[in-house]
Amino acid sequence: MSVSIALERRVADDRPILFGLFGAGFMGRGILNQNKHLKGVRCAAVCNRSVEKAVATVEDLGLGPAVVVSSGEELDLVIESGKIPVTSDPQVLCESALLDCVVEATGNVDYGATVVSLALDHSKHTVLMNAELDATVGPLLARKAREAGLVYTGCGGDQPAVQMDLYRFVQSMGLRPLVCGNIKGLQDRYRNPETQKSFARQWGQTPSMVTSFADGTKISFEQAIVANATGMKVATRGMTGIEHEGHVDDLVDLYDLEELRRLGGVVDYVIGPRPSPGVYVLAEARDQIQAHYLKYGKLGDGPLYSFYVPYHLTVLEVANTVVRVVEYGEEVIAPQARPVVDVITAAKRALRSGEIIDGLGGYMTYGLCENHPITASQKLLPMGLAEGCTLKRDIDRDEVIGVEDVEFPEGTMIHRLRAEQDDLFADTVSR
Repeated sequence: MSVSIALERRVADDRPILFGLFGAGFMGRGILNQNKHLKGVRCAAVCNRSVEKAVATVEDLGLGPAVVVSSGEELDLVIESGKIPVTSDPQVLCESALLDCVVEATGNVDYGATVVSLALDHSKHTVLMNAELDATVGPLLARKAREAGLVYTGCGGDQPAVQMDLYRFVQSMGLRPLVCGNIKGLQDRYRNPETQKSFARQWGQTPSMVTSFADGTKISFEQAIVANATGMKVATRGMTGIEHEGHVDDLVDLYDLEELRRLGGVVDYVIGPRPSPGVYVLAEARDQIQAHYLKYGKLGDGPLYSFYVPYHLTVLEVANTVVRVVEYGEEVIAPQARPVVDVITAAKRALRSGEIIDGLGGYMTYGLCENHPITASQKLLPMGLAEGCTLKRDIDRDEVIGVEDVEFPEGTMIHRLRAEQDDLFADTVSR
């Protein structure tokens, strides 16, 4: 049954799907705005660390007046009145008896770890627009959710989920996917919040968020998610990252087929092709009869065939994901089981002993994909754990940072969860 049919039934029964939202920033604003246009599903409550910002976002969109609440019971009463409750306390959102699902859209790793753990503890299905969190401790959180009979998933509209849907489509025809790829327009490892300030202002985003797009950190987190969901690896540290100004279909001639087969498929990205932005999957036929019909379908002579989606629509697809989760119990994209690929930390400039590492998309570090057994055996610092760490030695520009090179901050949820995940999957180091 399709999403649209499910929503039609919800409207007919006057029983809309209700979901709660963590984060009233750039993504949260777009998610809330969809309440004006969708039937059968709606964002019914908002939690933001600044409750004033949450109130302003709801009311600026013409969805107010927002009502500040301090308990789950109070939150549910406001929902039933037709207004949108807001809170700064994640516990309040998770205590709701009316919310079918929650969406985490903050992009903050430690805060995200806290609220997702809380949501799962309160038996709430969870949708992530937080690739940074998912790539760092997703295998653990997905396992916890499954054990509790809950759904933990990445969100449709983000490029990882669009790749996963395309991957499944290709697999459903009996073809063998060998590359899952992400299309980028630019990459410069040394961009920082100052260089990206103007672009960020243009789109109403934070300079650090935009920097993480430009310096390769974001795409590393996104492709690690795809790897963990498919079992694919990276061919080399940081991925191959082909630069190509032609059409994405041309990529079928730019990969080593035998290497792809040997690795069991890879995640990757390409800079500069048309159409952009979007995603691609390269696959091979399993026999000559399939190849014959692929050629008849104008997909070329093989042995690799190109499939792509020329867009990803972020907030416009969030509600669809919520429907897939609540109605069908579907994991749109989630780790299979054990970690396959991590995002490790490299120095954006020369770093000195005693410095405290700044946040993602900052001035000091960028992220690189690496296969998990190497991350574990070489004790490399996951990028999702880097913020707030104190350096114990000097680090050269572009040098990767090890766990033993830093002192972790105390009392963070993300470090606690990562330690639990590392213990749980310790046997994967030798694989």
